[in-house]
Amino acid sequence: MSLRELLLKGRSFNEILKQFAIDQADFTIRDEDTIMSNTALFKREFLRERILIQGKSKNEVVNFFGTLHCNLLDKLAVFELDGVERTAAA
Repeated sequence: MSLRELLLKGRSFNEILKQFAIDQADFTIRDEDTIMSNTALFKREFLRERILIQGKSKNEVVNFFGTLHCNLLDKLAVFELDGVERTAAA
């Protein structure tokens, strides 16, 4: 299961997307492939990683900075939002 799918299972992350008018299909997790390919991380029960999530709405690009907390055994993820950066869409 991808980090994206784990986050979308949580209600609070979906609320963040709604607040910034970002559709569930219009966000990416920067370096998700790199995180998912690090087998040392997945030998642990819990994963805690600083990440950048980039979402796109009609008028702007929104960067969410924060920490991803995952319980890999229960397949649960929570995104702890630290900051937001908004720029006009090109």
